[in-house]
Amino acid sequence: MDVRIGDILTMKKQHPCGECRWEVLRIGADFRIRCMGCGREVMAPRSKIERNIKKIGREEEAPQ
Repeated sequence: MDVRIGDILTMKKQHPCGECRWEVLRIGADFRIRCMGCGREVMAPRSKIERNIKKIGREEEAPQ
């Protein structure tokens, strides 16, 4: 799965604050993601995050 730093992930389940979108801060064996609603940061194993992704939002870079 092609996940990059700065991507906005829409997850299948909501965070307790009610938001389901997360910003990717760190990738590797573990992901660090930040809730777009309350700002809470969470580290979780890559396999768990990838399994729960519904959609990956990415701002495309402009060609030069």
